[in-house]
Amino acid sequence: MGIQGMELCAMAVVVLLFIAVLKQFGILEPISMEDSSDSELELSTVRHQPEGLDELQAQTKFTKKELQSLYRGFKNECPTGLVDEDTFKLIYSQFFPQGDATTYAHFLFNAFDTDGNGAIHFEDFVVGLSILLRGTVHEKLKWAFNLYDINKDGYITKEEMLAIMKSIYDMMGRHTYPILREDAPAEHVERFFQKMDRNKDGVVTIEEFLETCQKDENIMSSMQLFENVI
Repeated sequence: MGIQGMELCAMAVVVLLFIAVLKQFGILEPISMEDSSDSELELSTVRHQPEGLDELQAQTKFTKKELQSLYRGFKNECPTGLVDEDTFKLIYSQFFPQGDATTYAHFLFNAFDTDGNGAIHFEDFVVGLSILLRGTVHEKLKWAFNLYDINKDGYITKEEMLAIMKSIYDMMGRHTYPILREDAPAEHVERFFQKMDRNKDGVVTIEEFLETCQKDENIMSSMQLFENVI
């Protein structure tokens, strides 16, 4: 990943890395046309029982068969039906052994753990994934804003964006070509705020974020990269 990739609000990086990890660990396995009865039975007997398929289908843009396939992959990696932050970090450390993925995994975990209870249920996982893969551009951008808004106060500060950029750089930046300089994350943050902070008050609101992103052809093109993954 070069400099241009990180300048696109880290959007493609954030989500495509997540999708790559899911595929690597079999959570996004090909949709099977086999009898679905086993999956429906498993959904009712898992230790932390998720909502029924009908309810999840109503909340997401996945079909019943897609939800069954996602659940099989999720259950294989997470037999208890829950993913805690340590497990999330372990998965990323295995996928990026040459870097430090701890902080990035922490931020991404918090974006999926919408109720802040320290665990990602299958429902959390599949609802978030539905937004990233099948949501409207507006929904995807709101999800990304939530990721960057670390303290969830409705604003993105330079400190928050720098933390996100450094986490991506720590995970894989030192293995990019051309090699990024140590001050590259800070430079990206400055460019981000020059573009996003329309009223120059030192923070980026959701309105500024949405308006700027939707006017940027490169960012809009990056949104299309998430489609047709499963």
